[in-house]
Amino acid sequence: MEMVNIKINGNSLKVPAGISILEAARYAGIEIPTLCFLKDINEIGACRICMVEVKGARSLVTACVYPVNEGMEVFTNTEKVRTSRKHTLELILSTHRKECLSCIRSGNCELQALCKEFGIQDENYFQGRIPDFQFDDSAAHMVRDNSKCILCRRCVAACQMQDIAVIGANARGFDTHISSAFDKDLADVSCVSCGQCIVNCPTGAIYEKDDCDKVLAAINDPSKFVVVQTAPSIRVTLGEAFGMHMGTNVEGKMVAALRRLGFDKVFDTDFGADLTIVEEANELVERVKNGGTLPMITSCSPGWVKYCEHYYPTEIDHLSSCKSPQQMFGGLIKTWYAKKMGLDPANIVVVGIMPCTAKKFENKRDDQSSSGYPDVDYSLTTRELARMIDSAGIFFRKLPDEEFDNPLGESTGAAVIFGATGGVMEAALRTAVEWISGEELKELDFKEVRGIKGIKEASYTVNGLEIKVCAASGLANAKKVMDEVKAGTSPYTFIEIMACPGGCVNGGGQPVQHAVVRNFYDLRSIRAAALYEADKNYPRRKSHENPAIKMVYDEFFGSYGSHKAHEVLHTSYCPRPKYK
Repeated sequence: MEMVNIKINGNSLKVPAGISILEAARYAGIEIPTLCFLKDINEIGACRICMVEVKGARSLVTACVYPVNEGMEVFTNTEKVRTSRKHTLELILSTHRKECLSCIRSGNCELQALCKEFGIQDENYFQGRIPDFQFDDSAAHMVRDNSKCILCRRCVAACQMQDIAVIGANARGFDTHISSAFDKDLADVSCVSCGQCIVNCPTGAIYEKDDCDKVLAAINDPSKFVVVQTAPSIRVTLGEAFGMHMGTNVEGKMVAALRRLGFDKVFDTDFGADLTIVEEANELVERVKNGGTLPMITSCSPGWVKYCEHYYPTEIDHLSSCKSPQQMFGGLIKTWYAKKMGLDPANIVVVGIMPCTAKKFENKRDDQSSSGYPDVDYSLTTRELARMIDSAGIFFRKLPDEEFDNPLGESTGAAVIFGATGGVMEAALRTAVEWISGEELKELDFKEVRGIKGIKEASYTVNGLEIKVCAASGLANAKKVMDEVKAGTSPYTFIEIMACPGGCVNGGGQPVQHAVVRNFYDLRSIRAAALYEADKNYPRRKSHENPAIKMVYDEFFGSYGSHKAHEVLHTSYCPRPKYK
């Protein structure tokens, strides 16, 4: 690697040639502020906050896109630089609806933090007007408030990264705003509800629809029996909302917090993940043995399922008919559990704590009400749960560790890795390989499908049968895989697709991290590593060995893939129009 010698604020250092001043500054322990920059995603120099002085240059330059070269001298904190940044912030505020006290991002807003850092006190330094933009709450999962938008275009870049691109900059000049084509409501375009725009937004311009009040109302209604379930990845991300290190496993504290919020039962969606695996593995074996539609593709990610319905409607038969773990769990609660406990499903409220904003859309899908009532009533994101805990005055970090309620709190290591890309594939293989071979699987780690690479491939031979598998995360990668499926050239038997890059650990409902963290730390790997560590420590690591799963089948379903299992645990899909 070619290196160059530069100076930053008078300090000499050697850095790789061609990197930006912004990146080079980190070698000197200096953080140059920015509002628009996302590494490899949105490198456009639009916000002008990162301006620095370069010796010999006629004017200030944008550090995020200006490359270093031999002998360059950079100054990041001169009076000229600070004045420029302060004036830019004041200009942004002149058209910004300043309701920081009530804003959902207050305390975690990058604009707010910079204004504090630069001592912005007079909000009316520049007299501007807030453009009269439409408030869009048409989508099932999110709200867009352009009066708080700073036109950084990070949401646009995130949507393009997903190869969806249903939003962009409309109009020109002072009237520029982020919207869909022809200013259509978000509900009227092919948005897949992945929420990547939300976790990449620096302000409160876009956020998930908040259902906390509805959940609290149900908890406080004595006629309701309120059950909560938590997705596999939440245990390694929730702690971030309370200042804990990324990847900290807070399962025990999470359970304790949910009990203190007043839920009647605290269960684990990991049980639903185990349920998904035994049904999905059974379906895969049936398709392989009986000439069913192959490759079979997982259906756990509702953002991916909606994407398939919009963009590849002719390939819907490739989707597993299995519901997602959240929906399976909800269906089981309102059928088997209701009967077992003598509860009226009409009075049961099922709440999912999910890493995914698309779950809010999934709850409202057709064919997701096996009891005659919605399988799941409300899905809260990790962020919503954190806000509920805060507002209840619960000191999360001081809570004791507590265990899930049983029997639906019992799960395996196969279930916990669902939260990482490749995890569903690995969990399914642990069961399917045993069922196809008829032999006990000794090596449980299918490492070929681990890691954050966008598309991972592997091939396994079981009883002379070659099984080729693929795990893809991020919808741009899904498109590459699906183009082969559509063309009939796909070599795979089984495919896992997750809508969000890196899987659920990087879901659109996870805690929002500052752009600096996203740019220079691998969130996906850090969070996923905690799930794989948890998997190693489980006494059972194969879904079909979960004793609670065996009990449910003995008491209720009878056998894997039975008629009763299809009534409660399986669903259907429908083609949707594609429009942007």
